Amino acid sequence: MPAAPDRPALDPYAPPLPGRAVIRQRWSDFVFLHWRVAPEVVAPFLPAGTRPDVFDGSAWVGLIPFVLSDHAFLPLPPVPGLGTFIEINVRTYSIDEAGRRGVVFRSLDAEQLPSVLAARALFGLPYEWMHAGKRISDDTVEYRSRRRTGSRPTTRIHARVGTEPVDSKISRFLTARWGFHERHLGRTIYARNTHEPWSLVGAELQHLDDQLLAAAGFPDLAARAPDSVLATPAGHPGVMTEFAAARRV
Repeated sequence: MPAAPDRPALDPYAPPLPGRAVIRQRWSDFVFLHWRVAPEVVAPFLPAGTRPDVFDGSAWVGLIPFVLSDHAFLPLPPVPGLGTFIEINVRTYSIDEAGRRGVVFRSLDAEQLPSVLAARALFGLPYEWMHAGKRISDDTVEYRSRRRTGSRPTTRIHARVGTEPVDSKISRFLTARWGFHERHLGRTIYARNTHEPWSLVGAELQHLDDQLLAAAGFPDLAARAPDSVLATPAGHPGVMTEFAAARRV
């Protein structure tokens, strides 16, 4: 399927959810690493009815660690025992025939096994159980992880977080994503989310030793420098995110 043509940068403000929110989470301490790839590289990984979303003629693949907290199935309060944990995802970007732009996750690694099982059951998302750690020192952040299943791929991401705000066409394209596409129970679904606009700064990758990209089907990316490195500011409280129920595409 041919790639979608370049489209204007995404709006940093999320549109209203199509119905009530069913899940709420806080996301914080992001590092966004992204690589340019040819659209035909990601096309085989996309759900039926979607095609690569491109910017500047390229599709993009992201390796993105962050901290998830305050998880709640609405209208209930946060789930006891889930607490705060690290998630690391490998993702690319999609657009469907209705023009809905989204994320397609190649993998999502999380520390909490109940969250892994719930996300697989509810949305068909490719979650994996991992052991992970995070260290923040001055203006740097480091994430380490090892998956507990399969070939047990590892990653180590060490970045220096800057202070200069970033709000550009490419930063919005890579981060202002208000939904995800997934193949679940034999059909393609789209689930919308909303949160306040991103507060982003430039960052510098200090070290990357990664096997998650290769495990997700992109064996050559970790060997070259990413084409975009962004982060949320040091000490930022993060964004409170809500998801609506998934709908069939």
